Amino acid sequence: MRVLVLFSHPCEESFGAALHAKAVETLRKAGHEVDDCDLYAEEFQPVLTAAERRGYHDIPANRDGVATYVERLQWAEVLVIVTPIWNYGFPAILKGFFDRVFLPGVSFTLVDGKVQGNLHNIAKVVAITTYGGSHLKALLMSDPPRRVTTRMLRAIVKPFARFHYLAHYSMNLSTDRSRAAFLARVERVLAKL
Repeated sequence: MRVLVLFSHPCEESFGAALHAKAVETLRKAGHEVDDCDLYAEEFQPVLTAAERRGYHDIPANRDGVATYVERLQWAEVLVIVTPIWNYGFPAILKGFFDRVFLPGVSFTLVDGKVQGNLHNIAKVVAITTYGGSHLKALLMSDPPRRVTTRMLRAIVKPFARFHYLAHYSMNLSTDRSRAAFLARVERVLAKL
């Protein structure tokens, strides 16, 4: 399968970078064609400009500044997101990717004011995340990243697409053992895609 991996952590020595490396390695070993999109390494510009917002509904001109990313998204059959969760949200660079690339005519169309998903090329979504706090704290905050992944993305990808949300909670208290167990879990899930 064709897999787009979206990675959003700035530090090469982070556990997030280890997760990213494990994801790409596992997917390639399983025979998938992988487009490894490291948003920081590619210096993706996350800020939606005033001109882009004004032209947001101007299809297809709205993709002019992000055409390559749109093509990569439309190429994929599987979307794998590897990201930390900071302050109960995605890093700004990943949120900016959603704002600038998930455009009308790309990820959705408006029909009589209602959103209809366009990314029917994507049949599977896997999110691999880390949280500094506990699962309970994330739940008390309504866990916005999980909701965006499992609800918003579900509305725009192929109907009945398979979803996996893999989260390592309490990173502030993590151990070598807990991190190794999570890496093994990530490997198991991705090996079965």
